[in-house]
Amino acid sequence: MTQQHPELEQEQAYILHAYECLEASRVGALKIRELTSSGPGGTFQARLERNVFDENLVHRLEQLELGNAALVFGRIDRAADSGDEVESFHIGRLAVADANREPVVVDWRAPVAEPFYRATGREQMGLLRRRHFVVEGPQLLALEDELFGEGHLGVGQDDGLTGDDPRQGLRGYSTLLTALGRSRTGQLGDIVATIQAEQDEIIRSPQAGVLVVQGGPGTGKTVVALHRAAYLLYTHRFPLEDQGVLVIGPNRVFLRYIERVLPSLGEAGVQQVILADLIPEVQFGLRESSNVARVKGNKRIAKVIDKAITDRERPLREDVQLPYGVGFVRLRAEESVQIIKAARRRYHRHNQARRYVENEVWAALAASFRSGADAEDIRDALTGTPEIRAVFERMWPVLTPAQLLHDLFGSKALLKLAANGILPEADYLALYRERSDSLNDVRWSNADAALLDEARFLLGPRPRKSGKVDETDEIRTFGHIVVDEVQDLTPMQLRMVTRRSLSGSMTVVGDIAQATGPLAPNDWKDVLEHLPSRKTPRIVGLSVGYRIPAQIMELADKVMHVATPGLRAPRSVRDGDEVPVITSVESDPALFEAVIARARVLLQQAGGGRTAIICPDDMVDQMSTALTSASVPHGRAQAAGLDENLSIVPASLAKGLELDDVIVVEPSAIVADDAQGLRLLYVTLTRSTRSLTVVHRLALPDAML
Repeated sequence: MTQQHPELEQEQAYILHAYECLEASRVGALKIRELTSSGPGGTFQARLERNVFDENLVHRLEQLELGNAALVFGRIDRAADSGDEVESFHIGRLAVADANREPVVVDWRAPVAEPFYRATGREQMGLLRRRHFVVEGPQLLALEDELFGEGHLGVGQDDGLTGDDPRQGLRGYSTLLTALGRSRTGQLGDIVATIQAEQDEIIRSPQAGVLVVQGGPGTGKTVVALHRAAYLLYTHRFPLEDQGVLVIGPNRVFLRYIERVLPSLGEAGVQQVILADLIPEVQFGLRESSNVARVKGNKRIAKVIDKAITDRERPLREDVQLPYGVGFVRLRAEESVQIIKAARRRYHRHNQARRYVENEVWAALAASFRSGADAEDIRDALTGTPEIRAVFERMWPVLTPAQLLHDLFGSKALLKLAANGILPEADYLALYRERSDSLNDVRWSNADAALLDEARFLLGPRPRKSGKVDETDEIRTFGHIVVDEVQDLTPMQLRMVTRRSLSGSMTVVGDIAQATGPLAPNDWKDVLEHLPSRKTPRIVGLSVGYRIPAQIMELADKVMHVATPGLRAPRSVRDGDEVPVITSVESDPALFEAVIARARVLLQQAGGGRTAIICPDDMVDQMSTALTSASVPHGRAQAAGLDENLSIVPASLAKGLELDDVIVVEPSAIVADDAQGLRLLYVTLTRSTRSLTVVHRLALPDAML
């Protein structure tokens, strides 16, 4: 790459012209929006059309908010159809046209842009040249050209690279290294300018079915999945935009980390959540043991919940006699048995049958009156009385998921009734917890989200007085779902995800070697058996590590080979400037002193960036206190994401994050604190793009030696 490329000024002028066209488009859209905002007058059809048009304009304006992201990042030259001329296309993150509607920038997702990512020396896809820009916003810093055709090696055929070298086949290698060498900002950036062929193949793969992306640390699996969501929205705008795209992450720190990627690609309407966000009307925050989480994650718990609902559909123990007029009406216990049986036959969801049960009870009461009575008259006379409410609550109560599980978990008798023959006694008794005085006071755990969702599905919507159902109880489905760190989801959580899939279209990404959930899988088959199967699932792998220097991967690979023997580690495309530093101390005070000293050095180094101290979860408070006492500014990932230059990250929240410099504290304690401790240690050792420091008092795990 050279700063003195002969066409540098020409390309700079073109980029500035593209920004001018973009601004003109923005101004034009705003003017049109003003014209459509003339008030509520006109016919209903006119107002509707105006509102729809306005919504589309607002969406377009959101797309045009680039921030500091580069608009244009490359160009391709190819032979025109006429054969003698060369046509050029500048590639960028969204399409831009000039005043005459002539294209100035081609959207990276357009078919014509595909050779920019996929062309190789062997498969040139009609290219004569591919040009990569090194840019900061509108400023062009450098160019890199790759030439194709006779007399040129083509991309990936550089001198001195063997077939085993991970750099073999990479496009725009110098541009890629420049991008990888930039300091982190605390937010995951897009890779739209440096997407490699194996990544692009995944991004542009067909929408239908489940696509599993297996990728080790630093392979870019998260950004690939997010770019795939953006590509699918571009390619299948209708109906996918109406159906919705859902992105599910493992925790809120991770969501904050990835939140800017899709908006930077012009897709601001994608819903990004953790599983707990999909459960309405409850509060989370309960922490529980890994054993309880394991029980709640097992798919057999679904049968327990189903049985718990059935256990609430109970006939009367004895006949009920209620005063009516100058006499009485009666509901015999035998009749209640028949009503319950009929309701179960007719309805598959509990709450939907409540209206039927009520009507049958009113009819039975009316038939019992000695001179006959109208069921509606009986209803009008007895509705709301304590006696009839007790009948319905006994026979067929309307239940919310929280009510059902609060009652179930708060009673050992109900747990035994629902789980006997399904779960071992030790497992179902592990679910017991003291009842709260009010349902509003209950705090639920992350593992409870899937159980509440199962109950919500089985119970169905609550009936309203009008006879209609409460639509807020219905589970929304999405046209495409992206799940990150999917290897950590339990079977129950995977059922929850599958329930939200409209057509079975999903992109799920993860790494079996980093599986640390309570029911960690050893093979992708263990995950796929709980996901949609209407189309044959596809499993693809990312083999090249872009983020982590080879020296750090060498240490991490030792741990991976012990934690998950048989799995192949990704191959790093670059070397770092330094090897990992391992510091041993003799006491706890010395441990904190060593961490603080190293943190100060990293914070003062040239180039800036983000530094993280990754430590056992129960050490976070102590570490924060020590840093505060030493007057070292810092943040805590649980509360502020990675907004500070120095952050303390609990080991359990480290997955998926990307930092410049990392200090891992007490590896042996990290291993001891988790059922999949070696895998969690592997995660913590693979977060850095620049330097890794390990500080320990306890003996290092054998896997690191």
